Amino acid sequence: MSAVLIGIMMGFIGWFIVRYIMLSFYTVNQNERAVKTIFGRAERLPASQAAEDPFTEFLRPEERERYRYPQVRVIMPGGPYFKWPWERIHKVSIATQTINMALDLEDPKANGGGTFLEAVTKDQLNVGLKGQIRYRVSERHLYPYLFGVKNPVVHVMGYFISILRERIANFEAPTPLGILPPITTELSAPAADSSIVSGVSINDLRKNLRDLNEHMDRECLSSAVRYGIVLDASLITEIDAPREVESAMAAINTAHNQVSSDISLAQAGADQTIVQSKRAVEIETLKAQAEVEPLKALAEQLHQLDISGPGALEAYLRNVRLNLFRKAERVIMEVER
Repeated sequence: MSAVLIGIMMGFIGWFIVRYIMLSFYTVNQNERAVKTIFGRAERLPASQAAEDPFTEFLRPEERERYRYPQVRVIMPGGPYFKWPWERIHKVSIATQTINMALDLEDPKANGGGTFLEAVTKDQLNVGLKGQIRYRVSERHLYPYLFGVKNPVVHVMGYFISILRERIANFEAPTPLGILPPITTELSAPAADSSIVSGVSINDLRKNLRDLNEHMDRECLSSAVRYGIVLDASLITEIDAPREVESAMAAINTAHNQVSSDISLAQAGADQTIVQSKRAVEIETLKAQAEVEPLKALAEQLHQLDISGPGALEAYLRNVRLNLFRKAERVIMEVER
């Protein structure tokens, strides 16, 4: 019996050493961060070391107290580290990951099997959105990611989709900066701009995909405080209209493009006519000036002679007669030859 008991004790000691001593050493990879819990409580930073979270400014004032999570001590890559049997290590990958925005992690059959995401535009048109989301775990906000919510990726996907659908429902194309309305007179009327009169929301969305993606990036900055996940970028790549209205929209776009082309041609013709009229006015003005200059010079000479006295005027007339007489003689001699 004593040998059996000794064997049991030795086996227990060996199992204890392997289980709680040798296997208590661990390492953290370069793309990982770890958090240690002691009896289920995360190891936290003291209040003196906890810095103010800059991401809280993206929350509404009434939400800041609800999402005030403690800052935990983060175990950086390296090792080996040692933990006691009553301690547990939670490792998290902080590598950037990409996911289809139409994928429903709870119901894979939803959203057409994860192929497109439905949304309603401001003119009550159902559209299908396709794209991707790039996200990563925030190293600063490991507490909400590990202990705040049960499935943070599902929560942040729902948060993103709700903001996206709200933006699609209220989206309006931004007014181009630096464009002033044309000045109208009695002889001119304001020209219609096809981009303004279109009024088709899906066209505005397709032309402003970059603005839409940038808006989503700004609106989702609070996801780090809420769920511990940072949305690096949202890439909406395609917006599809329903099949039953695709042909009608194509006809509308064709008509608007034709109107825009006609307006451009008419404007070009009007500009060319204006330029030609300006050139004709300049030419006639120069001709008139050329005819007036000799008369001005003659008037100036007569004025100077008048100032000099009657004798100067008689001498001038005598010289004029003499010049005319000489010209006449020269003409007669040339005729006789």
